[in-house]
Amino acid sequence: MATQHTSSAPPAPALSAAYPMANPGYGKRSAPGQQARTRNDFCLLPTRERYVAGFVDHLPDGAVMSVKQLAKQLPLYGQQAISTALNALSVAGHLRRVRCSVTNAGDETRWVFRTFWSRTARDNEWWNAYLATEQATLTAAPVPQASVLDTTPPPAPERPDTHRPADPTPVPHQRTPAQAPEAEPHTAGTSPAYLALARLGRDDHRLALSADDCAVLEPLAAEWLARGVSVDYLTSALTAGLPAKVDSPVGLLRRRLNDKVPPRLPTAGSPSPGAPAPVHHLRVECTDCGRPGPPQALPDGLCRPCRTAHSGAAENSPHPAEIANVKAHMNNLRDLLKPV
Repeated sequence: MATQHTSSAPPAPALSAAYPMANPGYGKRSAPGQQARTRNDFCLLPTRERYVAGFVDHLPDGAVMSVKQLAKQLPLYGQQAISTALNALSVAGHLRRVRCSVTNAGDETRWVFRTFWSRTARDNEWWNAYLATEQATLTAAPVPQASVLDTTPPPAPERPDTHRPADPTPVPHQRTPAQAPEAEPHTAGTSPAYLALARLGRDDHRLALSADDCAVLEPLAAEWLARGVSVDYLTSALTAGLPAKVDSPVGLLRRRLNDKVPPRLPTAGSPSPGAPAPVHHLRVECTDCGRPGPPQALPDGLCRPCRTAHSGAAENSPHPAEIANVKAHMNNLRDLLKPV
């Protein structure tokens, strides 16, 4: 069982106005549905991890997230300590590293590197569902123009030759996100958008809507379908990563329908004749070694070898009380050796 720390972590340095930002499409990306900041954020983490997490949490979206750059900004720790802290934050459910490829058949592959961050600790099921939604968004989105997506990747994060993983921090139990229901046939006299909204409450009671609620939200949902997405995609985007308690289903859904509206898909006649369809891939990176893979293959954001090393080091690491006893014993010895 995790022990809550009553003392606060060392205050992270104030953000500089000149903190470097990543190239467009790279860097930090905030996950949705995070709780408001409080003084108890990250209180279940060890001191070093709370220190690093507090700093990263206040970085703006798009900020550089390399180990080298973070170590420059955090004077108490070097690159190896920062790398180990990021591993622990990944295990605790606060971050995932992701690489996304945008490939045209016969053309070069362009990669976008991002670090998704959540102040609220999330379990593996939540991250898998959220990244699946991101993958669906990429699949539905048109290929970005070269002038918008920088095709030159940022420098790879400098990783130490060896890693000394920190004690893993237990993640507060999180609810498994609701699964997207299958598409259902259209009923005469009722729009597909209205039916999709009405059926949300049948699959998850937290999203139960009245007839008036469905009528109010119907134009927003219809706009999504008019942009070329399916009812399955709409439902998945509205149900992924729900908070444990939903006070106002209509308010939450209205916000998601407005904030997550997908781009308009090109019409059938817009692509050039014979142009190959773009291929989009989203792969999670191991937070420790950078090995890519699907989300399900990297639980806690770590590949199997790094996860095994992380767990083994944690089992053999001394208890904090033992460390404190050793320090107290050494201080006593120093006092005895002082000249009278």
